[in-house]
Amino acid sequence: MADTETLDDLVRRVDPDRWLATRFIADPAARADVIALYGLNYELARVAGGVSNALMGEIRLTWWREAMEEIAAGKPPRKHPNVEALAASAFDPNALAVLAEARFVDLDEGPLKDEAAVLAYIDGTAGALAVLAARRLDPAADPHAVKGAARAWGLSGLWRLKSAGRSRLPEDWTQADVKQRVEAQLKAARSEVRGLPVAAFPAVAPAALARAYVSGREMGELEKKLRLTLAVATGRL
Repeated sequence: MADTETLDDLVRRVDPDRWLATRFIADPAARADVIALYGLNYELARVAGGVSNALMGEIRLTWWREAMEEIAAGKPPRKHPNVEALAASAFDPNALAVLAEARFVDLDEGPLKDEAAVLAYIDGTAGALAVLAARRLDPAADPHAVKGAARAWGLSGLWRLKSAGRSRLPEDWTQADVKQRVEAQLKAARSEVRGLPVAAFPAVAPAALARAYVSGREMGELEKKLRLTLAVATGRL
C-alpha cells in the first residue's frame, strides 16, 4: 500500500468486484467500515502467496490475529492504516481475529481433500466475511441468508485461483464439477437472500458474477457494474 493510497484505493485495486459492490452502500460510515474489512481480507489472503515457507506465513498471520486481539483487549491499535481503521470501526475485533485464524489453512500445501473441506474453508473465509459485512450493514441480517451466495462466490474464486496455477480444489474436480456446484449454491442463495435486509444486500452482490467467472469469462467493468446494479435493484443473484 503506497503512502498516498487510501484503503478505498487499495480495495479498488486488489478486490475490484467487492469494491464495486460497496458503491451501493448508502451510509458513508458503514461503507468505510466494510472497505476496511475487505482491506483486512486482502492482507490475510495474500499471505500464503507472498512467503517462501509456512513459518513466515504463520508469523504474518499471527501478527494480524494479535493486532485484532489487542484491539479487543482495549490496547492502542498498531500503526498500520488498516488496523487503525478497523479499531475505529463497528466490527467486533474478536470476529476479525477469527478471520485471521481461518487463513492458516492457506499455508497447507496441496488441494483440499473433498467437498466438505472445501465448503468448510469457504464458510470460514468468504462466508465469515460476508456475514460480518451484512451484519454491519444491517444488524438484523441473518447469517444463514448469505451462506449460498458466499459459497458460490468462494467456489468461483477457487476456480480462478486454479486457473492461475494454484489449486486448492480437489484434484479430480473439473470445471464442469465446479460450475455444477456454483449453480447449486446460487439456487440455494436465491431463496436465502429473500430474508436479507435490503441494506445488507451489497455484502452478497458479488455472487452475481460467480457464474461468469466459473465459466472462464473475464468481464469488463461496465458489465460488472450492470450485473451488480441489477442484482442490488432486484434483490436477486
